[in-house]
Parts: sequence; structure tokens; C-alpha cells
Amino acid sequence: MASVDDIFKSSGISGKRKLDPIRDPNEIYKSAKLNADSSNRHARVDDAPQDDDDTEAGPALPPGDDEDFGPELPPDDDEGRFFGGGITQQEEQILDYVDEADAGAAPEKIDAAWLRKTALNFEKRINKNAELRAKFEDEPQKFISSEADLDADIKGLSLLSEHPELYPEFVKTGCVASLVSLLAHENTDIAIDAIEIMGELTDEDVDAEDEHWNGLVDAMMEADVLGLLVSNFSRLNEDDESDRNGIYHALGVIENLCSKQSVTERVGQDEKLLLWLLQRIQRKESPVSQNKQYAAEILAIIAQMAVANRSQLIRLDAIDLLLQLAAPYRRRDPDKGGEEEEYMENIFASLTSLVDEVSGKAKFIEAEGVELCLIMLKEGKKSKPPALRLLNHAAGGNTGTEVCQKIVEAAGLKTLFTLFMKTNDHRLAEHLVEIFASMLRLLPANSAERIRTLAKFVEKDYEKISKLVKFRRDYVARISLAEQQNEAERAVASKEGRETAEIEWLSRRIDAGLFTLQTIDVVLACAMRRYPSSA
Repeated sequence: MASVDDIFKSSGISGKRKLDPIRDPNEIYKSAKLNADSSNRHARVDDAPQDDDDTEAGPALPPGDDEDFGPELPPDDDEGRFFGGGITQQEEQILDYVDEADAGAAPEKIDAAWLRKTALNFEKRINKNAELRAKFEDEPQKFISSEADLDADIKGLSLLSEHPELYPEFVKTGCVASLVSLLAHENTDIAIDAIEIMGELTDEDVDAEDEHWNGLVDAMMEADVLGLLVSNFSRLNEDDESDRNGIYHALGVIENLCSKQSVTERVGQDEKLLLWLLQRIQRKESPVSQNKQYAAEILAIIAQMAVANRSQLIRLDAIDLLLQLAAPYRRRDPDKGGEEEEYMENIFASLTSLVDEVSGKAKFIEAEGVELCLIMLKEGKKSKPPALRLLNHAAGGNTGTEVCQKIVEAAGLKTLFTLFMKTNDHRLAEHLVEIFASMLRLLPANSAERIRTLAKFVEKDYEKISKLVKFRRDYVARISLAEQQNEAERAVASKEGRETAEIEWLSRRIDAGLFTLQTIDVVLACAMRRYPSSA
């Protein structure tokens, strides 16, 4: 049988599609109209018409039987061309050869041996590219081929995400450090490819054992992956689509790393990263880009995960900056379902985490966060629920006394109680009840702020007390239903089954509103103690 090279050479099929040369439309038009030597299919313009009285009008008569019609057609095929394969025998021979080659190639086995071989080749590609770049620094045509080979090898590592059991071997070969080192490659395309692969390997959808995943991440952290990612933020230009995607994937790697508590704490102590995130979320954009939203999301994750992270952000004046970014939404709503809506939610999420800390509450008061939240409760729409949640967290805990006092000083009682009487939204009501409980629990006894707060419950014929009692009945009904389900399951559960199900049964009661019911009882108890006649 002929070799595949001979077959392709003799087939006459070109490897590239050739395009016809582009012609000037004016030349085409003139050629069709004026060329006297063109074929009879083109219009022909003579200098002057010739008179011929004997010429009959109308189309020319068909030629006679004895005239030449051109080459004779081949005889009809009994089967017809529609029943054939549509290819020549030679082309069929080519396809058979390719099919035989494909059938003979066994699928490559992805195992430790494959990984060691891949790792060895990967290291060789890196070294060869580095050598050629150093030797021919000013002649890129001499090292571009090695760069393409390196790029292909980087992308080939994506197979590892389908075989996470090989992660320990991958770490052992030293390839993790080599992959991370490529983030500093002179060619940003190589760096971006390395970022994408790290994102794939650490993705939450990878079915890796915790031990294997942790080993991979630890190796990446030891190779200074955070520092190199941050350095890429400064050298990538988001005006370029490829660079913009690179930053998005880099943020994805950071998000993946933050799924491990100990790593999140290390991420939160990287001041350069935090400063870049704070700078990125305040960049003016219309509309809000995906990267701006993602940076706000990463910041919210970092703030939620560790006390040390929150302290670091508070030290960097993040609360004042975040309040400035939230302020435009006191009267303006972001587009529903867009990047800006999620961006706004992440801004509030970061603030809510930060004000849980003592220093965060102080900064919140200093930056007039209480006043901003009260304005949003009166005038905001989409910003109202997150602003109320933020105010609840600021006033909560054992250190929210100053925030509670500030609410009264800023004429916030009227705003809060008016919203309480108007709303039928249980989510808003729950936050309001928790704020009331915090104020009654934390405001000093016989202080003007406490007396003014209690007076709100008895004004207008105790309407606030009546509404609280109504809410209490609703929550009692919901919790009773949950307890009925628990009792039905408890009746058929074994002794061992009951012990393991107790947590689930308690969780069901909490989901039904147990905590809110208890908070309502605290508020009612405080009100009844001050004004027993209201009972």
C-alpha cells in the first residue's frame, strides 16, 4: 500500500484554501461592459449600430442537428450520482488509511508513569525556552517555536484535573513550583495560560480528596503564587481582552484558594492584594464590568472568613471607602440581574462583616454609616434590605452600645418604627426586631436613649406591641408545624437514629424562626417591664 505522504501528494488536494485575488469593482464593471474580446456571455458595446433590414427580431434560432454541441455527455449511470459515495477511489483510499491509523492508536493511559514523563518534558520545555530567550533576546523568531511548544505543554496539564489522585505525584515531581514560576514569564500569554491551568486544578468541581487538594495548594503557596498573581495584576492591561480574561482567571484562582481557611488568612494578610482589590472596586465604569464585580466578591469572601482579615481591612480604611461606594445606591437602583446588582450586594456584604468587629463599629460611626443606612431605609429600594442588615450587625453583639446611641441621636427611631409598622416582609421584620432587642439590651438603664426607645412601643395605643404579638403568633405557628414533623420522625426513629437526628430537628426549628421568636420575647419582656399596664 502506498505511503500516506505519496497518497496526499498525488491526490492534487492543496493543504491550504486559496482565495481568488481581490479585484477592483470598477475594473470588473468596465471589463464586463467594454471588453470587446470577452466571451459572448458579457455585454458588448459597438462603436455604432449596424443596419440590417434582413435580420429578424427576437432570439436566435437553435442550432441545427448537425451543429456541434460540445463534448458528448457520459452515459447515464444506472445507480446515479446520488447513490454513490461522492468521492473518488483515490480519496477513499486516503480515508481508509487514516481510519486504520486511528484504529491502531491505543488511548494513552493517564497514570503516575504518564505524569512523570509529562513532568520531565514540561521541565525540558521551560528550560529550552529560557535558554533560547536568553541567547536570542532580540530575535524572537528564533525562540517563538519553543514558546509555542511550552504553551501546548501547559495546556496539556489540564488533564490532571480529571485525575486528582495524581496531585501528590505532581507535587513530588516539583512541577507545581515550575508552573507557578511561569506567572513571571516575559510573555503574558504564557503567564495567563499558567493561571488558567491553576484555576482548573484548584476548581471546586474537581473531585479531589481534601488531602490531595491541600497538598497541591500548599505547594502553590510555598512557590509564592499570591505574590506572582498580584504582580500580574499590575502588568496586565484590561483594555486588552486577553489580559482582561487573565485578571478574571487570576481572581478565580484566589477564590479557589480561599476555600481553605488557613489559606484565606494568609490571603487576607497580603496587603498588596488587599490594596489592589480596594483600588479595583472603586474604578469608575459604566456599566460595571465583570472584573470589578469579581474583585468586590473576593473582598467580601476575605472579610467573611477570618477576624485577622477584617482587622487588616479596617486598618486600611476599607469601611470609609466601602460606604462611599454604597452611597450612590441610597436613591439609585442598579439594573436587575446585572453585574452592578451583584457588585452592590458584595459591597454591603463586606461592610456587614467588618462592622462585627469592635474597631469596625467605631469606624462605621466615624464615617457616618448610621446616617447613610437610615437614609437608605427611608428612600432606598434595592438598597433597603442590605442597609437594614448592615445596621443590625453594627448595633448587635456586646459592643454595639455606641451604634444604638447614634441611631437615637440621628432620629432613627421614627425611621425604624415606621418601617416596622408598614412592612409585611418577614425578612425585614426579623432585622428590625433584632435591632430593637439590641437597643433595649445595650442602652444604659434610665438613659434618655432607652426611655425614648421604650416610649415608641406604647405610643398610638400600643400599636407596635400589637404588631409584635401578631408576628409572634405567626412564628409560633411555623415552629409548631416544624415540631410536628420532628415528633412524627421521632416516633419511628430508633434510639441511635434519634441521637443523630437531634441536630437536624433543631435546625428545622431554627429555620422556622426559633431565634426570631426568642428575640420577639426579649423585646416584649423589656416593654412589659417598663410599662406593665400595657399587658
